Amino acid sequence: MMALDHAAAPPVILVVEDEMLLRMRAVDMVEDAGYAMVEAVDADEALAILQSRSDIALLFTDIQMPGTMSGLQLAAAVHERWPRIKIILASGQLTLSKADIPENSRFFRKPLDSLDIVAEIREMLGDA
Repeated sequence: MMALDHAAAPPVILVVEDEMLLRMRAVDMVEDAGYAMVEAVDADEALAILQSRSDIALLFTDIQMPGTMSGLQLAAAVHERWPRIKIILASGQLTLSKADIPENSRFFRKPLDSLDIVAEIREMLGDA
């Protein structure tokens, strides 16, 4: 894993995706870009992680997942409770507009383009 240019620990990204292969691909994208990463399989696990850690800088979540919340509901909850956390939502089935997602969030359609995602993460986290 390559380090970012600054001496501080790299920003931590929480990847929430229920499909293992898609989660592994997202994790690879994030790590290849030099970020630290934590993964969760659903919104409930993601919220537990967020409650136990204060170093999550960005949430990258699928929208359609099993469990008590969708990725969109998770994004709204995270935006409400931890407004400093940046959010990227992704879906292969749905198309969302800016009005559908929390303020300062981004939406991507699957299949994901790793260059676009990494560029967006860098811009959102101020590493561009």
